[in-house]
Amino acid sequence: MSGPKRICSGVYVVGGPKLSHSYDCCVYLVDAGGELVLVDAGAGLGVERIEENMRRLGFDAGPSTLIATHCHIDHVGGMAALKERHNCLVIAHLQDRAGIEGDDPGLTAAGMYGLEYTPVMVDTLLMGEEEVLRLGDMDFHFLHTPGHTPGSISVWIDCDDGRVLFGQDIHGPFSPRWGSDMDDWRRSMEKLLTLDADILCEGHFGIYRGGDVRSYIESYLKRYGKA
Repeated sequence: MSGPKRICSGVYVVGGPKLSHSYDCCVYLVDAGGELVLVDAGAGLGVERIEENMRRLGFDAGPSTLIATHCHIDHVGGMAALKERHNCLVIAHLQDRAGIEGDDPGLTAAGMYGLEYTPVMVDTLLMGEEEVLRLGDMDFHFLHTPGHTPGSISVWIDCDDGRVLFGQDIHGPFSPRWGSDMDDWRRSMEKLLTLDADILCEGHFGIYRGGDVRSYIESYLKRYGKA
């Protein structure tokens, strides 16, 4: 496996198929000064590797906050273990709460991976279209971007290197089994385009910079029927 990498000022990739476990989404770490924030946590089988990767970057403490961008197991399966070990705060959107907290485990798509999902309680529920939370010394902007799932969120921060967008699973996939809605998804992608992000940290296909951010999002709008 490869090692963790710095993406830009205060932002790192610490998990993913080549970093922690083949089932994991890309897991991003933000050093927010007084807090270490993880955007997603992988499927659960790579938790120790994610922790090791944080230590390799010089972060001896575990994460203090976990952001669940949506309820699929490859993004939230590791959260229960991380919360137990480090007493993390879990942030997620109300509309994906049933999957994350275990009321409707089918929403996690765990069966696609042959895994059993361990529920985790959400500490901070996002309910609006856009909310801002101060974590450490940074403002984290949470956008409700439904489409892939009803409670999908995208997160953006402004740092020394520009605007960083964590847009997990922009590419889909889409299924009625977990409540996908293509019209909602298209509107969500239009929201992301208005941000003019300098860096996109995507959930499975890595990092995009500059003009490639817009091109990547627009390519999926074209693929699914809207230029």
